Amino acid sequence: MDLNLRDIRAFIAVAQTGSFTRAATRLHLSQPALTVQIRRLEETVGLRLFDRNSRNVALTPTGRELLPVLQKSLHDMEHVLLDARALGEGASGTVRIACLPTFAASVLPELVQQLRKSVPRVGFDVRDVVASMVNTLVRNEEADIGLTGGELNDSGLEVLHMSVDRLVAVLPKQHPLARRRRPLKLVDLAAEPLVLTAQGTSVRAVVDRAFAAAQCAQRIACEPTYMMSAVAMARAGLGVTILPASAREVRAEPELVARPIDEPAFTRHIALIRKRGRTLPPVTETFVGMLIERLGGDDRIEATPAT
Repeated sequence: MDLNLRDIRAFIAVAQTGSFTRAATRLHLSQPALTVQIRRLEETVGLRLFDRNSRNVALTPTGRELLPVLQKSLHDMEHVLLDARALGEGASGTVRIACLPTFAASVLPELVQQLRKSVPRVGFDVRDVVASMVNTLVRNEEADIGLTGGELNDSGLEVLHMSVDRLVAVLPKQHPLARRRRPLKLVDLAAEPLVLTAQGTSVRAVVDRAFAAAQCAQRIACEPTYMMSAVAMARAGLGVTILPASAREVRAEPELVARPIDEPAFTRHIALIRKRGRTLPPVTETFVGMLIERLGGDDRIEATPAT
C-alpha cells in the first residue's frame, strides 16, 4: 500500500494538536474517518505511530522521527501540486521556440515582454537558427513551436499560421539603383554583384528559386552566413544584398537604403509550426495566440523599409 497525502495530513494534524478530536475538526472529518486514516498509515509503514488512551495521544519514538520527514514530504508534494496546477492553467511554464534569426532579433523580444506582464513566471528557451534547423528542432521535440521560412514539405509538422515576408534589396545610398524611383526588377539585380546569405537559409532559397525560374544567372560576390555580415559587405560596396523587409539588420545602417523588388517571386513564406499530434503547454498556447495576432490577420509580416 502506498502513502497518500490525506493520511499524511491526518498524521501531522494529530501530532500537532495532540488530539484526534481537534485534528478531525481541523481537517473537517469525522473522528472515525480520521482514525481509519491513521490506522491505514500505520499499516503502510508497519509501525505504531501514536500511543493513545482515553485521556491523551502521544507520538511513539518512531512517530517522532517520522514527523519532520513527513512534514517535508507533504510540503514538497503540495508545492508539486501547486506547480502542476499553474502549468495546467498557463500561469507558469517554459515556451520552447526555434525561430529564424530575423524574428528573434525583431518582434520576439517585444512578445516575451508582453507575455511576462501577464504571466510573470513564464520562461523562454529560444533557439535562433536557419529554417532547416528550425524544422529539425521541432521534429525532434527539442522545441515545441517553430517559426520557419520557405516551403514546408514535412508531413510530420503542422502549420499553425502562414505569413509572407517580402524581400528587399539593400545597398549604399550612393548606388545608382538607390536613386531609382521605381521598384527594382530581377533584371536590375542580375546586373549587379550580389551578397547572398549562405545555402540552407530560407532567404537564399527564395532568391535562387526566383533566378532559376527566370532562367537568369546570379553574380555572387560573397555568401555570408549572417544577415549582419551581409549588411556590412553591402556597406563596403561588395555588392547588393537581398534580405527580408522585417529584418532589423535592414534598418541598422544609416548609410544603406532598402528598395522594394517588384517581383512576386521575391517573397518568403513564414510558417508557425509544431510537431503534428503534439499537445502544446497552456502557456505556449497563449504565446501562439499572441504571435499569430502579431504576425497579422492579413497573413503578412510587414516592416518599414530602411531609408
